[in-house]
This record gives sequence, C-alpha cells and structure tokens, in this order.
Amino acid sequence: MSVISVFPYLISIIKGLAKPRIVTWVVWSALTAISCAASISEKQYVTAIFLLVTTLLTSSVAIVGWKHGNKKVEKLDVVCLVGAILGIVVWQLSNSPSLAVIFILAIDLMGGVPTLVHSWKKPEEEEWRTFAISIVSSFCTLLALSSWQITAFAFPLYLFIMSSTYTIIIISRKLVLKNKETLEVNVS
Repeated sequence: MSVISVFPYLISIIKGLAKPRIVTWVVWSALTAISCAASISEKQYVTAIFLLVTTLLTSSVAIVGWKHGNKKVEKLDVVCLVGAILGIVVWQLSNSPSLAVIFILAIDLMGGVPTLVHSWKKPEEEEWRTFAISIVSSFCTLLALSSWQITAFAFPLYLFIMSSTYTIIIISRKLVLKNKETLEVNVS
C-alpha cells in the first residue's frame, strides 16, 4: 500500500501541478531512515520494513521535486531544517532507540511545517491522494504489529495522524477556496 501512495504525488509533480516543499521531504527521508535503524535495533521488523519503504518513497519525492518542482527555499524552510538538525544532535547524545523515535517524531513534525503551511496556502499545489493512501498503509501497519513498544507503534501512529491532517487540510482548503471563487464570480 505504501508503495502506491507516492505515485499520485510524483505524477502531479512531473505535470507541474504539485510543488512539494523540498526541505520537508528531505527531512522526512532522513528521519524515516533513522527511525528504520532504531526499529531494526529493537527487532521491530514490521515497522522497519514500513519505514524503509517510506524512506525510499519520500526520497523519490524529494528527488523528483528538486528536478521538476520549486527549488525556492524560504525562511520557514531554513528554520525547520536547523531545528531538525539540532534535534538529531540531541537524539544522538541520548543513545536510546525509544527516545530517538520520540525526538524524531518531534523533528519530523517541525520538518513538516513548511508543507502544512503550503497545504493551507496553496492546496492546489499538493496531492491529497498520497496522504490518503498513507493513512491506509499506516493503519494496516498498526494492525500488523505484534508488539506495542514505542519503536514499533509510534511512527506508524504518527504518520496515520499526520497523513489524516494533511488530507483534511488539502481537501477542505480546496473546497473553501473553490467556494470562495464561485461566490466572488456570482457576486460580480
């Protein structure tokens, strides 16, 4: 399920419709790779496989987005990237896989802020189907877990919540903006 989630986004990027925030996708790629390693170290292989696939997918969006998308880096992108890097340093000093996952989720949230803002301001430049499919794949991963250690459930649960948030924001903002345009046309 995760594997197909990225295709709507990649197609939209290549067509020039989606304009991913590159910093978000690079941060997501790095953090899912680190979380994958933490899951492997705790022998949470179901989650590790999920995170390995997620790392490959987010990396593909970052690469295709860099080639075909908007390369502009804004102040918010830099602030979030610096915050993510500082979080990685703090995590490295802790030397605990469970604590690492908690730090990574906080950093991931910070790294995702540019995409949350972009989704709100320009929902037409985001692909809601990618996030909707991620909701399903995260949920399926949660159902497949045999352990409820933090290294097993935290990232899939977080992705379920965040993918739901992105999907709701993108769809609702598209509807609001479309209705606003229709109202403005009717008033004119």
